[in-house]
Amino acid sequence: MKKSSVIGIIIIAIAIAMIIVIYTDSSTYSTFTEAKEKQTELYVVGILNKEKALYYDPTQDANHFSFYMYDNDSTECKVVFRGAKPQDIERSEQIVLTGKMVGDEFHASKILMKCPSKYEQDEVEVIEASTARTLGFVETPTDNR
Repeated sequence: MKKSSVIGIIIIAIAIAMIIVIYTDSSTYSTFTEAKEKQTELYVVGILNKEKALYYDPTQDANHFSFYMYDNDSTECKVVFRGAKPQDIERSEQIVLTGKMVGDEFHASKILMKCPSKYEQDEVEVIEASTARTLGFVETPTDNR
């Protein structure tokens, strides 16, 4: 075989391996139990526990919001979000969190809320919130500013 053929086969094999890794790592919705086991950033979908109070005190820390949520397996977990309280979270029908478990708390970096639309009865409004860090408002030790 020619050298170029061997190199071509190796490049194709690497490309196939990368595609397999991307598809096996592509996120589907997880539960809090899976997030505890994997300790990696995952998507968790669920509903807000409206029986427990939401904690947001902008006078103490404007970038700290916490609440309790049930996942699809009805497992309750405390969620900590490093950002301002998303508007109308109490009205949300469903919440999709991006984040990972830290101890017994789920630390969310993004919150996506599916709320009933205020204009059309059968439509759903989608609202997204990101942490202050991802928006560049909070400096981290790795920031070089």
